Amino acid sequence: MGVQEFVAGGSSAVLRTLTSEEVDANRRILDEAGLVSADTHFAYIGLLEPDKRIILAGGTVPRLVRSFIIDLGTGVSHDVVTSPADGTVVSSKELDTPVDGAVPVVLREFSLVEEVVHQDERWLAAMAKRGLTDVSTLRVNPLSAGVLDDSERGRRIQRCFTFLQRTPEDLGWAHPVDGVTVMVDVVTGEVVDVIDYAELPVPQEDGNFHLASWRGPDRTGLKPIEITQPEGPSFTIDDDGVLDWAGWRMQVGFDQREGLVFHNISIADGEEQRPVLYRASIAEMVVPYGDPAPQRWFQNFFDCGEYLLGGFANSLELGCDCVGDITYLDAVLGGNDGHTQIIPQAICIHEEDAGILWKHFDNWNGSSDSRRNRRLVVSFFVTVGNYDYGFYWYFSLDGNIEFEVKATGVVFTSSYPGEGYPFATQIAPGLGAPNHQHLFSARLDTMIDGLPNAVDELEAVLAPRSPQNPHGTGFTQTVTRLHRESDAQRLADNRKGRVWFVGSTEEKNRLGQPTGWVLFPEGAPVLLADEDSDIHARATFTSKHLWVTQYEPSEQYPAGDFVNLHPGGAGIPEWITADRSVDGEDIVLWHTFGLTHFPRPEDWPIMPVDTTGFVLKPHGFFGRNPAMDIPANDHCAVPAAESGAAGSGSSHCEPASGSHEHHHHG
Repeated sequence: MGVQEFVAGGSSAVLRTLTSEEVDANRRILDEAGLVSADTHFAYIGLLEPDKRIILAGGTVPRLVRSFIIDLGTGVSHDVVTSPADGTVVSSKELDTPVDGAVPVVLREFSLVEEVVHQDERWLAAMAKRGLTDVSTLRVNPLSAGVLDDSERGRRIQRCFTFLQRTPEDLGWAHPVDGVTVMVDVVTGEVVDVIDYAELPVPQEDGNFHLASWRGPDRTGLKPIEITQPEGPSFTIDDDGVLDWAGWRMQVGFDQREGLVFHNISIADGEEQRPVLYRASIAEMVVPYGDPAPQRWFQNFFDCGEYLLGGFANSLELGCDCVGDITYLDAVLGGNDGHTQIIPQAICIHEEDAGILWKHFDNWNGSSDSRRNRRLVVSFFVTVGNYDYGFYWYFSLDGNIEFEVKATGVVFTSSYPGEGYPFATQIAPGLGAPNHQHLFSARLDTMIDGLPNAVDELEAVLAPRSPQNPHGTGFTQTVTRLHRESDAQRLADNRKGRVWFVGSTEEKNRLGQPTGWVLFPEGAPVLLADEDSDIHARATFTSKHLWVTQYEPSEQYPAGDFVNLHPGGAGIPEWITADRSVDGEDIVLWHTFGLTHFPRPEDWPIMPVDTTGFVLKPHGFFGRNPAMDIPANDHCAVPAAESGAAGSGSSHCEPASGSHEHHHHG
């Protein structure tokens, strides 16, 4: 069928990451159309996701480029689509910022606010009151403003905090100048307001973890660990980013907003390549802070929608960020000037050992078998302000797909108001770190054995005593179908073992059951903010662990296209008012997960990695264990008692007696 042909790679060229030629052609087209001036800044350049319904029907889909641009001289912003192949502007919309929201933050704003604030007499007076007169040591940190009041609506505002950086190599996060908020209009280049809420002491203790002289001597006694693959990696990847590994096939792409994007994730079952996900990405992440102090109640950062985290990808280093036999891919993006920007070695692809895959010693027949698991890892790392995030997608031999975020970096700091303050932790003398969350939205466009899919909520329940369960020991699993978008707004509940089965409504396995996969949520807290709050209106997607919507190609981001300065209500809450069917339809899952972070002293001065994520496991997709054909490990030695000779051992894990054979997946 069309889906099978598509998964086999027929559309890979259509969906590959933008090329540098396309990025530069896009800039040239906008120049020629008169949409670029000396004050124009490109906030975003990316491939416009094509309508998959046209692709699956065998239609021709052009490669289109979408750009968000702003003229910082006038404040006028445009959402523009071009066709590099035709050299034409396909569409152009001028944004009405109070209604539509604003384009994401552009690089110029980061430096502009400090230049402007350093000249403002009100801010200088607030600093002088605190004994801070050397302006060269004061860093002004621009922050997205969130929802503006009526008098500010329509302006492009940054709210700014100040930090003391005593020397060029000092960690400024150790010395927040708390209590002062500055409002800057980055279009007019003026300080709109300086509000001196509270005079709090500037913490004095340094936190210069990056300096060997500050850290002290390194720990000794750690011996080297070497990870090698003498014959090279087991995967291949072509020029369109199509990656093949151990039966898995997927197309790897990269976007300035979302970072890693996968298309056409499928897995082999014998000779058949079966589709699982049409598209997978992290479509949004928001970091809401829980300190309601007047100078920081607004602190809520959308790292995808406001800051475009993919554009802050690190160039990864062998032996530091990735270890083993590594394949790197560069990220091709559009720079602030609209021309090509390349981040070398932004994507890391490698295999890693993942422990035991399956194992059993049988007391009856004496057989002993085990196999080691390995997984394919596709990852990238970003630095967005003070935090660093690693995004890791894992694909395992048993069919599991796992996603993990590794959060590290430096916690956002404040002055600690005093003992017992409930909204922050004192992490060093006088230094606070406000409570906050890191909430992510995975957009999972499912295609399990084809497009008609549905979601069942599965829960563990104790069966009541009955003739069938006379001793009260029976328990079972309930199955509840989510029929419409109004039904498909769900919270996880680990007390009930609540998970979500996503299955085909057309295909059956050899036991006559729907083929499918199960989404296992972590079940950590969702958004901890009042339903009437500004952040709840802007980040409604974080109020549930699961949303299911019917596929619509324009619905790509759960908080809407333009999150910056948006008053709220865009994205998922707007889409689901249609209350479309999600039973046996082409559906998209939006899974919210994340960390609720009450900082601890051990998180300072640099935070050890904390992790969050989710797992997708095949459930009735295969007829039996799909990893029965994995060969034994050549380095697995049989114990001396089994081999019959002290100190000897076989070269692999085989049964002590008898034999077995490998089979294709059932």
